[in-house]
Parts: sequence; structure tokens; C-alpha cells
Amino acid sequence: MFGYRVPAPDEAMLISGGRRGLGGAPFRVVTGHGKFVLPIFRKTRFLTLSMCESEVTETCVTRQGIALHVRAVIAFKVGNDHESIINAGQRFLSDQDQMSVLTGRIFAGHLRAIIGSMTVEEIVTERQKLAAEVLDTSKTEMAKIGLIVDSLQIQSIDDGDTGYIDAMSAPHKAAIQRQAQIAQAQATQAAAEAEQAAARKQAEYARQTAIVKAEYSAEVNRAEAQAAQAGPLAQAHAQQEVLAAQTELAQRQAKLRQQQLVAEIVKPAEAEAERIRLLAAADAQRMKIQAEAAASYDRVALDRMLIDQLPQIVKEAAGGLAGANVNVLNGADGLGEIAAGLVSQGLTILDSVRQNLNGQDSSDGRRSEQGSGNGLLELHPAKEKQANDGPVDVD
Repeated sequence: MFGYRVPAPDEAMLISGGRRGLGGAPFRVVTGHGKFVLPIFRKTRFLTLSMCESEVTETCVTRQGIALHVRAVIAFKVGNDHESIINAGQRFLSDQDQMSVLTGRIFAGHLRAIIGSMTVEEIVTERQKLAAEVLDTSKTEMAKIGLIVDSLQIQSIDDGDTGYIDAMSAPHKAAIQRQAQIAQAQATQAAAEAEQAAARKQAEYARQTAIVKAEYSAEVNRAEAQAAQAGPLAQAHAQQEVLAAQTELAQRQAKLRQQQLVAEIVKPAEAEAERIRLLAAADAQRMKIQAEAAASYDRVALDRMLIDQLPQIVKEAAGGLAGANVNVLNGADGLGEIAAGLVSQGLTILDSVRQNLNGQDSSDGRRSEQGSGNGLLELHPAKEKQANDGPVDVD
């Protein structure tokens, strides 16, 4: 549209003419939107806000007096605020390429100053520290001209033919070479070990393969042998089962026959033997009872006979004293004692005979009775001798 101007996204539109800009600036700043500009009465110019680059190659002397060739790259741009745009517009609007030249010169001066306060070792090992110090010292000056620095990179540091940096790096190079040699030796050893391990694994694999093949072959042979023996083994097992069944049947028949024999022969024989034993015991008990009864009867009869013969025994004993010469010293008392003695003697003879008869059976008793002659018991010779010895003194 006629009179309507729009700046690019990386540009700032500067409108001069008419009223003044912010802070008494001779122009107004427009960014990010368009604006109507009256032709003839207003004039518009555009200031770039894009990133710019400046390269610095400078020979600097360190604190040790060693000259170093330093190459650095600075990335900068115009600030986005109105003040930075106004400052940069007033200085570089007519020749914007001068921003790179001026920036390079500013940084070259600060770079020489900073390097002059450092040693070669610090510069080489602490490049980031060097860049940070250069940025800090140049920030104020860059802000005055409306520029801001995004980054500063030290590209290279070279001491020319001095050889200081090479000498400084020699120990490190030697250490690195030594480490490289050690690493190479370790790599060679590792490679040899890996080859040996691979060879061992291959040999082990071949051995395991041979073992598996042998086991498979043996298994196949066993299977074939088992298949060949399956028929005879099955027949033998069948015969064995038949024999086992026949043996079991024979054992059952023998056990049944044994039970039959026990029932038919042993049990009746045992019953008959028990019956005979009971009959014999009963008969023996009967005979014992009869013998005891007979013996009791004979003793009773013998006692009765002895009692009946006692007067005769006493009489015979008294008859033995008839012809004896007996002196009676104490009169009637002495004579009574003699009579009592005769009766006592007869009773003693009776007890002796009875005890002898109790130790003999009934038949011996009967023989004793028959052996007595006229049925009278005879006096013992000792008694008879006592009766015929003469007079008996009685105190």
C-alpha cells in the first residue's frame, strides 16, 4: 500500500523527519510491525539486526615475553532494545560493514591486554577463561556503540618458530606416545588372546560336536539293538508271567490241599487223641478214687481187727510175765504200775503195727494177716526177752 512500510523480522526501521524519537533521538524506531510513512516529509532507513561475524588475527606477547599468533572469531549483533538500535543507527547506518571492522579492532586491543597478563601454559590450557575475560572487558565498549557479543571463540594459538608450545607439549606427547604404545601392546595382546580364545572355542565346539555325534550314534545303535531284542524280550516276559501265574496257582492249590488235610486228618486225629486223653484221665481218676476208698476200707477193717485183738495181745504179754520173778517194792502201787505198763506196751505194739500197715498196700496187709498163724500178733523178741529176764525193779 502506498506509504505503508514494514521492516523485516531481522531489521529495524528508522523513520526520520517529523517529531523526534524516544529520548530525543533524531529518528523513530519501528520493529516487528508496519507503519504509514508520508513520502517526501518522512524518510525511512533499515538497520540490520541479524548476527554478524568478525575475525581477529593478532600477534600478542605473553607475560613471559613470548610472542603468540592468536586467531579469534567474534559473533555479535545490534541489541534489540531501542537504546542499542539508536546507538548503532547513529554510528553504522550509513556504512553497516564498519560494525565488523570496529568490533575486530576493539577485541584485538582487549585480546592483547589479557594475553599480556597470562602465561603460555594458562593461555593454552585455559582458553575459555581467556575468552570470558576478553568478553567482560569489552562488554561496556560494545554496549556504547549498540552492539552485543553472543560468543568469542579462540580459533588458534601459535608461537611461530619459537617452539615453546611444542617443548611444553613434549612430555605430554611422550606420555601420549607411551600410552599409545601400551594401548597398542594391550590391543595386540587382546587380539592374540581373542584369537586363542576363538581357537579354543572352535576346538571345544569341534570336540562337543564329535561327542554329540558319538552319543547320537551310540543311541541309534542302542535303539536298533533294543528293537532287535524287543520280540524275544516280549516273549520271555510273557513266558515269565505265565510261569509266575502257574507258580501262584500251584501255591494256592498246595495251600488249599494243606487246609483240606488239616480238616480231614489232623483235626479228627487231634479230637480223637483229646477224647482218649480225657477218657484215660477219667479212668485214672476213677481208679485212684477206688484205690483210696479200698485203702480206707482196709485200714478201717484192720483197725477194727487190731482193737478186737488188743485184749488178746495184752493177755499174751501178761502171760509172758507169769513165770517171771517179779519183785514189787512198793506194794499195790507198784503192781498197778506193772499192769499199766503192760497195757501201754500193748497199745505201743498196736500203734507200731498200724503205722507199718499204712505204708503198705491192701494186698500186703492181707498177707500180713495170713502170716500171723492163728490171727494173733506175736510179741517182739526184745519185749519177750524183757519179760523173761527176771524181776523188774520198780522204785
